[in-house]
Amino acid sequence: MANLQSSFLGIKSPNPFWLASAPPTDKKTNVIRAFEAGWGGVVWKTLGSQVKNVSSRYSAMNYNGRKAVGFNNIELISDRPLDINLKEIAEVLKLFPDRAMIVSLMADNDRKSWHELVKKAQDTGAHGLELNFGCPHGMVERGMGAAVGQDPEIAKMVVEWVMEAAQIPVITKLTPNVHSVVPGGIAAIEGGTNGLSLINTIQSVTGIDLDTLVPNPNVGGQSVYGGYCGPAVKPIALKMLTTLAQNGKTRKTPISGIGGITTWKDAVEFMLLGASNVQVCTAAMIYGFKIITDLCDGMSNWMDEKGYRNINDFVGLSVPKITKWEELDINFHIVANINQDKCIHCGLCYISCEDTSHQSISIERGNPYNNYTIKEEECVGCNLCKIVCPVNDCITMVEQRKGDEYLNWIEYQKRGLPLNDH
Repeated sequence: MANLQSSFLGIKSPNPFWLASAPPTDKKTNVIRAFEAGWGGVVWKTLGSQVKNVSSRYSAMNYNGRKAVGFNNIELISDRPLDINLKEIAEVLKLFPDRAMIVSLMADNDRKSWHELVKKAQDTGAHGLELNFGCPHGMVERGMGAAVGQDPEIAKMVVEWVMEAAQIPVITKLTPNVHSVVPGGIAAIEGGTNGLSLINTIQSVTGIDLDTLVPNPNVGGQSVYGGYCGPAVKPIALKMLTTLAQNGKTRKTPISGIGGITTWKDAVEFMLLGASNVQVCTAAMIYGFKIITDLCDGMSNWMDEKGYRNINDFVGLSVPKITKWEELDINFHIVANINQDKCIHCGLCYISCEDTSHQSISIERGNPYNNYTIKEEECVGCNLCKIVCPVNDCITMVEQRKGDEYLNWIEYQKRGLPLNDH
């Protein structure tokens, strides 16, 4: 059977699933419940100077009948007293010595404050520290959170301060509210960080109440930009993760993947693109801690099916498969095929192709229903019909190469081939 045991920066856990720094990891009661359910580790909610949170704090984006496709929060770091958090961290460690305990930190922006906070956190016996350089609201106005992560020079300086006092592994959590996460990642590595994690939440406005005209969440008739997470951010997180896994200065640094992980398939995708383990938050908040059973069982079954014995066997395998556009094979060509036995004659494929794409589907009007077929000579293989089709595997894409050789855009131009040749 597959072995899900994880060792991230030497921090061992029975599986690669950690709970991210967030409300689910804010107190002993929650963390014990998570460990009893089977989570491999937690990143304790960010500790720092005393703050006061507001009410309300959360909002969500619903889509097409599904709730919380995207999740938004304006919550700050832990608003519980620091000494209580530290005491509870130490207590949980004694109860669950086999689980990973990482403490997220966000100190005031001076060397002394970081040194003091680091020492207090590691005195609990915690296995590692995560530096919160990503919080996009509330703390930014104080020159903290994303304000640090958005400036590589400041990020490097703060990491250097931390490494002066740290005696346990340090993970730097990057902000996605930048053009590229690579400069921040490089800066953190140059500062001495042992690992990276990403992404933190993305600044957002999830919607507006059309009766009150107040954006969500409503705090006494006003709102602010919040931090966006949940399934909707997963594609962005995967892209940013891959840029680090491909860059020569960052790809050898272990990465903890975060951003919309809801199912075991999501977790596998993050790990295929370079993450050594993953962190989950929104899915646990929506569905509860017991989803860890499905996450572990799903990953284990997939590994057995593929023949992977441990998680390191597949970490990063998909990274080389993401290339530059100009290196793609122009001779590769596919066309759509409609399985008439599965077709329910809804016409969605025809409408989308006829109105917005390449008019590559013909309609044969009839009684009691219309029939649809692909005009193969017109089909460019864009996938739109397959995407809109409500029936699984009704529309498939069939390879019909334009030529036997691999031909990319650069070579295409060198040969002076006509633009309309393909």
